[in-house]
Amino acid sequence: MRQFLPISALLLGSAFLLFAGGVNGLILPVRGTAEGFSSFSLGLLGTGWAIGYVSGCLATPGLVSRVGHIRSFGVMAALAAISILASLLMLSPWAWVPLRAISGFCFAGAAMIVESWLSERAAPSERGRVFGIYTMVNLFSSTAGQMVLTLGDTRGFFFFVLGAIFYCMALVPTAISSSASPKPLVNVKIDLRGLWRNSPVALFGVFLVGISNSAFGTLSAVYAERVGLGLTSIALFASLPVLAGAVAQVPVGYLSDRTDRRWVLVGLAVAAAGTELAFILLQPDNQAINLALSAAFGAAIFSMYPVILAHANDHAAEGTAIQVSGGLLMVFGFGGIAGPLVAGVGMSQIGPSGLFATSIASHIVLILFAVYRIRTRSAVPTEAKQSFSATPMAKNATPETAVLAASDAEIREELNATPEPPADTQENLPENHA
Repeated sequence: MRQFLPISALLLGSAFLLFAGGVNGLILPVRGTAEGFSSFSLGLLGTGWAIGYVSGCLATPGLVSRVGHIRSFGVMAALAAISILASLLMLSPWAWVPLRAISGFCFAGAAMIVESWLSERAAPSERGRVFGIYTMVNLFSSTAGQMVLTLGDTRGFFFFVLGAIFYCMALVPTAISSSASPKPLVNVKIDLRGLWRNSPVALFGVFLVGISNSAFGTLSAVYAERVGLGLTSIALFASLPVLAGAVAQVPVGYLSDRTDRRWVLVGLAVAAAGTELAFILLQPDNQAINLALSAAFGAAIFSMYPVILAHANDHAAEGTAIQVSGGLLMVFGFGGIAGPLVAGVGMSQIGPSGLFATSIASHIVLILFAVYRIRTRSAVPTEAKQSFSATPMAKNATPETAVLAASDAEIREELNATPEPPADTQENLPENHA
């Protein structure tokens, strides 16, 4: 308790932030569908959010260096609250898209600040436990934020106001905390050529996974409503896949540590394609079938990013693992920009199954490319692999997440890396432990 009381305010602030994010992320597609918004315009909400999120990851370090952590966090929480309230005042998709981008920007910035704070406060021997607790708090809070929509009428103002309240409540624990501000945040430099040389499967795969995961995350509620599910089932359809993905990381990680991670990735993509094909061919309108297929789908797609990250770190040069993780996360974000847009067009043209037509296309390309790379590059020996680490859903991860998840030895290795690493892996070192 003595070790965790100093970070309890940060964990509570993060819980409020993720709860509000869960409410915000689900009320918009549910209410937008009720207002008659097209699938294309609702897909643009995910594209706007991803643009804002990537921009927030890139811009927040500079803001924090100028005005400090507490003021920056206050700005992020306040703007996020304003964006959800403004969405209530302006019930138009053309207003919602830029407002959703603002929300994504603020969400990324606030999460980076909290993670930087936690990373600074966690003792070296407790880093893994702190990261585990942080991940569980975020998973529970975001799921609770989605499920709370089942308790009221989504056609009114209540859930918009509730989301704004919790965004503001996230301000309180950090504002009254006596914890000293941490050091500067990670500055992300995206080196696409370096990431490609490190692992083509990781770079191309994380982009494709970003397309499928973000398309489902944005439009799953729209799909569920279009096939006739009730509000409770819609909330479960959106939240069950995330929970299934978190649980599936345990057996998936065990398997990927003992075999070629690329074959594990191929297996997950095949499983995802199988459930997508079932959605397309069966077009189920039964609640139980839809929820079962969505859970199986989530177990596959939300386990892919940790496997890709582990595979990239297997090939990363000494002292570059955190940089590689941050770069891959940004590429995932680029996929997140494209995915909801393409899926929205597909759903507008061919109906609800257009969501899974987009995902199955990305997964088939991933399977073909991964098999090609398996035939052209030998696997990393088991004894040379990095240990698989469960990670939060990539949509909620930031470059600071990689620092928080790293051990103290890994951080020292990053800082003490020699100045002559291979040219394809050189990037600026993270600054928050300089």
